[in-house]
Amino acid sequence: MRSFKRPAAVILTVALLVLTATTSTAGTKVKKSDNRPLNHAEMKEAERRLAEMGYLTGRVDGTIDSDTRMGLITFQKWEGRKITARLTRSEFNAIRDASAPQAKDSGYKHVEVDLDRQIFLLTDSEGVVKTILPVSTGSGKRYKEKRMSGLAYTPRGRFRIYRKLAGWRRSPLGLLYYPNYFSDGLAIHGNPSVPHLPRSHGCVRIPMFAASRISNQLSIGTIVLIYDAQSFVSAKQWADEDKQKEARNIP
Repeated sequence: MRSFKRPAAVILTVALLVLTATTSTAGTKVKKSDNRPLNHAEMKEAERRLAEMGYLTGRVDGTIDSDTRMGLITFQKWEGRKITARLTRSEFNAIRDASAPQAKDSGYKHVEVDLDRQIFLLTDSEGVVKTILPVSTGSGKRYKEKRMSGLAYTPRGRFRIYRKLAGWRRSPLGLLYYPNYFSDGLAIHGNPSVPHLPRSHGCVRIPMFAASRISNQLSIGTIVLIYDAQSFVSAKQWADEDKQKEARNIP
């Protein structure tokens, strides 16, 4: 019995070593495969897929320029990924597997500003997200500059666009590009600086290249929902009332 057990133990040990080596080699191969650089067709596919989901990437041409990186940053913010602005194979795979973002409210055209993600969503008349942008909102800190002081706060709740201007507008705290006002002088507007974190005095900053386009789509009365994880308020009642008013005005 003893002469039988020893060879069996040796065989089992060798088998385990071979299996471990094979598994380790396979893992190494997968890792190397994931680090392969993207080719031109894959970069173009990533841009196309981002654009299909509503992220603004500029021209879908396989060239990773500043517009593409902005769209990638917005994707990373929405998905809760590390913000790198780099289109790696890992990001490419995540883009291929991702689903298009969905608004919290549905059934009517509106804007949503997600303060936790620092994301802007614009929907169509059915509430389907069509445009997604990065934003920078109120920092939540007190400020004292240009003979003014206050709390840099972006209010939560439901609002409407009540005033809008084309081009540049000078405000007490700086210049606003294509401002769309929604609450007490606060506006959705273009700004050359849209950092990843909240840094504004309370306005909703969006990238300059999108400011004119977004402004053209925000008519007076457009509903704006601004929320964080604890503060979402639906405006479906407002939307239903708007539809009823429109129906009564139809000849």
